[in-house]
Amino acid sequence: MAYKNILAMESNDVQMLMQIYHNRLAFVDGSFHRYLFNEIDWRDRLIGIKGQRGVGKTTLMLQHIKESFANPDDAFYVSLDDFWFASHRLEELVSYLYAQGVRYLFVDEVHHYDSWQTILKNLYDGYPDLHIAYTGSSMLLLETAQGDLSRRLIDYTLPGLSFREFLSYEGVADIPAVSWDDLLTRHVQIAMSVKEKIPSIMPLFDAYLRHGYYPFYKEVSRGFELRLQHVASRVLEMDYPKIDDVSVSTINKTRKMLMVLAEHVPQVPTMSKLYGQLETDRNQGLKMLYALQRAGLIALLTDNTKSLKTLARPEKILIDNTNLMYALGAKTEIGTIRETFFFNQVRQVLPVAYPAKGDFLVDGRYLFEVGGMGKTFEQIKDEPDSFLAVDDTEIGHKNRIPLWMFGLLY
Repeated sequence: MAYKNILAMESNDVQMLMQIYHNRLAFVDGSFHRYLFNEIDWRDRLIGIKGQRGVGKTTLMLQHIKESFANPDDAFYVSLDDFWFASHRLEELVSYLYAQGVRYLFVDEVHHYDSWQTILKNLYDGYPDLHIAYTGSSMLLLETAQGDLSRRLIDYTLPGLSFREFLSYEGVADIPAVSWDDLLTRHVQIAMSVKEKIPSIMPLFDAYLRHGYYPFYKEVSRGFELRLQHVASRVLEMDYPKIDDVSVSTINKTRKMLMVLAEHVPQVPTMSKLYGQLETDRNQGLKMLYALQRAGLIALLTDNTKSLKTLARPEKILIDNTNLMYALGAKTEIGTIRETFFFNQVRQVLPVAYPAKGDFLVDGRYLFEVGGMGKTFEQIKDEPDSFLAVDDTEIGHKNRIPLWMFGLLY
């Protein structure tokens, strides 16, 4: 079907998109907000929100519209994976909306649209009073995107729910986020104040580890792990080809890599053996490995956080979060679950590297061992700024910090 002339677009052409927008806005729940909601400066003209599928990016945008615009038709929300765009262009939609007085555009699933970077750049430059906010997959490396968005864009990353947010989302308790310095120095006082609100924290922590990272767990109940499998499959089958020019064979090998890793985490990889299993070479194998990391399906730990940008061999490979571990049928040994939780939560606020001793080096200074309540300092006893992150413990002591408290950082 030929594209319509931009100037010829009429209200009937956008009626379906308008109905979808109004329906989604009417049903968005404003009772709980992700932590990022209040950190975004919505006055900026071009805002990008990255994050894994299912972490709440769309809800966050719709909540902002619903709570910030007395007249919702002063703004417009659209998802670029809509079939409407098979016969229309984003530019003609924006031209029509702008003529109707819309100055705030919220665009979802931006990576489904060809040359989206260049188009957003042109819209930004061509409409000086138009504000655009968009969401995209974590796989999108905006710093290497086509079209110069770098000097125009303010971008944010939305991870999954923290344990703190999970407690609020469940209606259990609203606990303020804890700074890193306070966690290290005041964890006993903080834990005691949480205990006043939540007498028994450990059952809730276990529930979070199993299903609390992705907000959609409330929508699917018993089908959560199956839904999460579908999310992982969609990332590989739909998002990955949009970002990198990959064949069906490469997608299948990447899926196989994910399942091999899931069965053997935490992996201190013998990369040549892994590449042999996948019948691929080092270069292609590293590209697939880092694609999985960028997609939010695995987490790579190196001895230097900068090497994550240079496709270096990682020192350790983990599944991205504990919910994915359970959904993918990964090896769910308690030690692996503890390490996965710690790495997942802490790296959202500070860089984490692989140390010569211990399990994790945080911010280039703080050395951590992660374990159960019987864990001792034996392995790191002579190291400065050394700590234990201890499971099955509600209140810690000195440099023994309860593991669950690292879920209060954001």
